[in-house]
Amino acid sequence: MGLLFSRTKSLSQLMNEASESEKGLKRSLSATNLIALGIGAIIGAGLFSLTGLAAANNAGPAVTISFLVGAIGCAFAGLCYAEFASMIPIAGSAYTYSYATMGEFMAWIIGWDLVLEYALGAATVAISWSQYLVKFLHHFNIHLPAQLTASPFETVTLVDGTTVHGYMNFPAILIVGALSMLLIRGTRESAFTNALLVALKVTVVLVFIAVGWNHVDPANYTPYVPENEGFGHFGISGVLRGAAVVFFAFIGFDAVSTAAQEAKRPQKDMPIGILGSLVICTILYVLFAHVMTGLANYKEFKDSAAPVAIAIAKTPYGWLQQAIILAILAGYTSVILVMLMGQSRVFYSMSQDGLLPKAFSEVHPKYRTPYKSNLLFMVFVSLFSAFVPVHVVGEMVSIGTLFAFVLVCVGIIIMRKKQPDAPRPFRTPLVPFVPIMGIIICVVMMGALPWDTWLRLAIWMGLGFIIYFTYSKKHSKIGQSEK
Repeated sequence: MGLLFSRTKSLSQLMNEASESEKGLKRSLSATNLIALGIGAIIGAGLFSLTGLAAANNAGPAVTISFLVGAIGCAFAGLCYAEFASMIPIAGSAYTYSYATMGEFMAWIIGWDLVLEYALGAATVAISWSQYLVKFLHHFNIHLPAQLTASPFETVTLVDGTTVHGYMNFPAILIVGALSMLLIRGTRESAFTNALLVALKVTVVLVFIAVGWNHVDPANYTPYVPENEGFGHFGISGVLRGAAVVFFAFIGFDAVSTAAQEAKRPQKDMPIGILGSLVICTILYVLFAHVMTGLANYKEFKDSAAPVAIAIAKTPYGWLQQAIILAILAGYTSVILVMLMGQSRVFYSMSQDGLLPKAFSEVHPKYRTPYKSNLLFMVFVSLFSAFVPVHVVGEMVSIGTLFAFVLVCVGIIIMRKKQPDAPRPFRTPLVPFVPIMGIIICVVMMGALPWDTWLRLAIWMGLGFIIYFTYSKKHSKIGQSEK
């Protein structure tokens, strides 16, 4: 086992790989593109649904403070990501960073964990995208067959009150397939499409804030921190639990780091992309939550999956409801796009290292994208989103992401001790305080998740161990060079 942890990549090795990127992935992303990718991954379901649930059940109007606390937790991890991304500007994100600091075995664990985060995350969002599309089309009197919008394990209630079993979630298959084809076509084209989607959903968010601001009832802010009704239910403990709930609305900024090998100026642009997207989203989240809890009393959001609709009903602008659904569709689309892109880039890096079959690191002769990896996950994610209920793996995405955050924070501490004089275009401030705080906050968040989520994580990791010891360890390029 000691040999597994000794199999690390040196910084010179990693930089050589980065310098050879012209032979592989194409450098076509600017700092603006990277910020847009980050916003595309971050602003999704969290803003439009978790805000109301956290306000109604945990924090009341002080959900704005919950967002700030969640942002601070993300910032600790984000600062660590930014240092690694500027030092090691190649594809792979936390997988690559772990290879450089903690060795091949830990790198495999985090890479396999990222499969969980990105692939299942994309599938989960695709299922929700399908449901919102059905609602949007209903407004125009277009009705898709209920059996083709749900998995075989779900029932759908028809207009006449009867229930039917689903066959497959066909819209989810379509969106995953379309976005996978777009990713194969090219990173620049994908980034342009993502930028359009981000512009649309951010515009609707800004319109909601601007329109709603003039109709806020100050009485809804009293009391700003409702009296405690038990641990986690209002009061200071409620604000903190609210932070744990809305923390997952920030998940996605780490996807920026998977595009490092396609950034034009990675040493400069990667920290801007990671931290810039976090700052912009935090500001939008706080303003959005402030307006929403000002338009309607926080108690009205209880058990509502669409709290924004409740808030909009308090204004004379009912037409905004359809605009919000359109923004949610755009938001989900960009999240799926970035998740699928991040997944294929992690597989590309793992294949380059010999831990996965060579096919996953082959790039398209014309588009220079890892098209075989894109095709694999198009099939896998499509099948998953078509036939599996959404509630099964939602929390698995969260635990996988938090685990990645922890390992990146640990990696910064190790790298500072092992190579204190290595060039760092961006330096994480206050080391080891910042990474230690990132570790503590992420571990606490993981501990708050249900036990069955931990069980599924253990099963998934067990499968990963089998693959590593039967294939990856034998085919590892570092392992073969040692022999």
